[in-house]
Amino acid sequence: MNPSPELNTTLKQLRLSGVLDSLEQRNRQAIDGQLAYTEFLAMLLHDEVARRDQKKLRTRLARAGFAMGKTLETFDFDRLPNLNRTHIHDLATGRYIDEKVAILIAGPTGTGKSHLAQALGNCAARQGRDVVFATQTRLLNSLQAARATGTYERKLKQLASVPVLIVDDFALKPLRSPQDEDFHDLIAERYETAATILTSNLDFSEWGDAFAGNRILGAATLDRLRHGAYRIVLDGDSFRTPRPLPEPDQTRLAKSTKKTHP
Repeated sequence: MNPSPELNTTLKQLRLSGVLDSLEQRNRQAIDGQLAYTEFLAMLLHDEVARRDQKKLRTRLARAGFAMGKTLETFDFDRLPNLNRTHIHDLATGRYIDEKVAILIAGPTGTGKSHLAQALGNCAARQGRDVVFATQTRLLNSLQAARATGTYERKLKQLASVPVLIVDDFALKPLRSPQDEDFHDLIAERYETAATILTSNLDFSEWGDAFAGNRILGAATLDRLRHGAYRIVLDGDSFRTPRPLPEPDQTRLAKSTKKTHP
């Protein structure tokens, strides 16, 4: 059954495109299965809810700013044998979000810190949570720009209210004034109210070096981040290291270099 023009128009006016898209299929199922009217209606409404949920998810993922393909399914655990896979999947359920604590990820360059952080953020988005992913530089630049336009407090409140904030490459560059103050303000606002994920190339013991200009402020900031936080260390080989080429086939090599005589 194709919907009549009148029904088509009404469904569009009500923004029930999920119902419109599945009406013909569900009508056939209702006839074949001899469903009651309420069962038929329930299926149509379920389709509409599913469509809206998918639309919301696409919007959340787009706003988050993730790179393509950075999911838990594509994360190569095999290259990190010391990483507790069960622990990561437990965090992926979102418990740290409910606990309003941080996840701190440290490890050398190329070990997958950014991928893992975005993968956890991706899981959070699929659970209906808003997520923002940004490098330390981009995050602090946005706060600095807000200062210049007189919208700092509004920007700070916006970032403080995001359920999951992911800061990539923390301490890659030292925090100069007023960046160190901005970062402290943000972490202080989020403390015990929202979850934060940080990645860094530095060992945890070296994170204080990011606040070389104001170590007291740095200690206060890191104390809030560390309180109740989950710490993850990635200590495998770099994912960016080229894989070695296979050894040449000596038999084939000998044949290809063998001289032929007329």
